[in-house]
Amino acid sequence: MSGTSRITGLILAGGLGRRMGGVDKGLQPLDGRRLVERVIERLAPQVDALLVNANRNLDAYAALGHPVVADRIGGFAGPLAGIHAGLSLCATPWLATAPCDAPFLPPDLVAHLRAALESQPSRIAVARTADGPQPTFALMRRDLLPELESFLAGGGRRIQDWYGALPVATVAMVDFADAGAFANLNSPDDLETLPRA
Repeated sequence: MSGTSRITGLILAGGLGRRMGGVDKGLQPLDGRRLVERVIERLAPQVDALLVNANRNLDAYAALGHPVVADRIGGFAGPLAGIHAGLSLCATPWLATAPCDAPFLPPDLVAHLRAALESQPSRIAVARTADGPQPTFALMRRDLLPELESFLAGGGRRIQDWYGALPVATVAMVDFADAGAFANLNSPDDLETLPRA
């Protein structure tokens, strides 16, 4: 990809937070600050513009100073619906995504995803840890939107299934300055036990 290509960041905060007891995960506090605020702080310096995907508490997210985009597909269809919403409104050639429950995401996330796309033929790059691909930490071309729309129109919902049909560039965990920064929060217990950074 061109070194001058502009990138929009998208924070995925549109889920139901089922494992978090049904609360809006992005608005949960961690050491006195909401998770989404911490992700914004980490992702914003890496991109040219920032969007937040949310389906509840839209005013609270809008108050953070970035455009809020809701899913265009009803029923809380998962992160792929959020990515679809982000691609639909993305005004740059590239979209970088990160989940709202990863408050310590790597400060070099986008740089390494960009490098992977320069060395591996693909329109999408995904981070990979020892546990496997981390599909919500990704960088993709905006022109993937028609293919995603077709996948969703056919009933597809799983992000892994959509990626599985594409050539995907991957970035190994060891390439990042802080590999542990991919830790995320899925339950109330995680709020208490997640290592601080």
